[in-house]
Amino acid sequence: MGRLFGTDGIRGVANVDLTPTLSHDLGRALGHLLDARGRQVVIGQDTRRSGDMLVAATAAGLASVGVDVVELGVVTTPCLAHVAESGEFAAGIMVSASHNPADDNGLKVVSGGRKFDDEAEEELERLILRAESLPGATNAGLGRISRDDSWVEHYRDHLRSAAEGALVGLRIGLDCANGSASAIAPDLFRELGAVVTALSSSPDGANINLGSGSTHPEALAAAVLSEGLDLGLAFDGDGDRLIAVDERGSIVDGDKVMGICALARLAEGTLRHGILVATVMSNAGLERAVVAAGGRMLRTPVGDRHVLEAMERADAVLGGEQSGHIIFRDRASTGDGMLTAIELIRTVRAAGGPSLGELADRIPTVPQVMINSAVRHRDQWELDPEFASAVARAEARLGSQGRILVRPSGTEPMIRIMVEGDDAGEIEEIARGLSELAVGRLN
Repeated sequence: MGRLFGTDGIRGVANVDLTPTLSHDLGRALGHLLDARGRQVVIGQDTRRSGDMLVAATAAGLASVGVDVVELGVVTTPCLAHVAESGEFAAGIMVSASHNPADDNGLKVVSGGRKFDDEAEEELERLILRAESLPGATNAGLGRISRDDSWVEHYRDHLRSAAEGALVGLRIGLDCANGSASAIAPDLFRELGAVVTALSSSPDGANINLGSGSTHPEALAAAVLSEGLDLGLAFDGDGDRLIAVDERGSIVDGDKVMGICALARLAEGTLRHGILVATVMSNAGLERAVVAAGGRMLRTPVGDRHVLEAMERADAVLGGEQSGHIIFRDRASTGDGMLTAIELIRTVRAAGGPSLGELADRIPTVPQVMINSAVRHRDQWELDPEFASAVARAEARLGSQGRILVRPSGTEPMIRIMVEGDDAGEIEEIARGLSELAVGRLN
C-alpha cells in the first residue's frame, strides 16, 4: 500500500480510492492521535455529492472513539481553518479535493489553523492502518455529532474587518467554481458594498470546477468585458485560491497578484524585511520586479506548506503560488481566495489612480512553458540517464537566461516540465522535446 497522504492530504476518486471506510478509519485514528476524548473536532466540506457521505463516515469514526464533532456544512477551506484555530477545537477536517474534478474528493487535517506536518501525518497514517484494532467507546463514552452554522459568521466577521470599506461601489464579477465560495462570497461581497455579478454559483454536486473557477477563468473574463465590470475574481472549488481578471479582460494570475501587493507593501514599508516568498514555479518576471523595487524573493518547493514554513523562518508576511494560493500571514495562516481578493482590491484602491490592469503591467512575465507528461514512473526521472542528461544539456543551452524545473506531480501519475527563458520559441522547443522523451523513457 502506498502512502496515503500526498502534498495536500488524502485524495482520490470518491468511493473508489477514498472510501467511507477509509474516512471512518481516519476519524478513529485522529481521535487516538489527539487523545481527544471529550474534546471537539470541526468538519467542513465543499459541494461535491460525495461530501455528505464522507463527512458522515469521518464523523462516525471520531464519535466512535469519544470525540465530539461539529459539522459546518459547505464552507471554504480557509473558513474551516479559521474556525479550527479558534481554540474551541482540537483539530479540523476539510472534506474537499480543491480544484480537482467532481469525482475526486479529499481529506485534509488541520490543527491550529494549519495543515498537519509530515511527522504528524506519518503517525496518523500508521494509526489508520490499524484503525479497527484501536479501542473504542461504549454508549456513555461516545462522541456527539452536531451541526453549528454559527461558526461561519466568525469567519465572515474576519473578512468584513479586512475589507474596511474598500469594495464599496465596485462592479465585480465573481466566479465561484460551483464550489464552496458559492455559499459565502456573493452575499458577503454585496454586503461589503460591491455590485456583484455571480457566475458558476449554483452547485449541484457534480459541476464543481467544471469549466469554471480559478483554473478556467475564461467565462469570467468574457463577462467582465461584456458587462463593463471593474474587475473579476475567480475562486477554486474550496475557495483557497484566487485568479483575478482586470478591466480589459486579461488574466491576473497569482504571481501578478503577489507582485502588486508586494510592490505596494515595499513602497509603504510594510513588506516585513522586504521579503516575498514564492515557489520555484513563480515567474522570473515577478522576482525581477521585486528586486528592482528594493526587495528580495525567497523560493521554496511547490506547496503552500513549504511557503508557510519559509515565511515563518524568514518572518515574512506575504507569500504564495502562481496558482493563486496566497498567504497574508499578518491576517491568516493559510491561503484564502476571498481574503486575497479583498487585499488586492484594497491595494488597487489605495494606489489612487492606476487600474488593476495598469498595476499588473508593472509585473513583467518572462516566457514560460509548462507541460504535464503522463508517465508511470514519475519519481524516477533523475535515475534515467538519457532523460537526466537531456535536462542537463537544455540547462546548459539556456545558461543564466532561463530555468528548467522537472518535478513529479504529488497527486497524479505525471511529471511537470517547466521551461522559462526570454526566447519563447526556444523554450517551447526545449519543453516539447523533454516531454516527448519523458513519455518514451518513463513509461
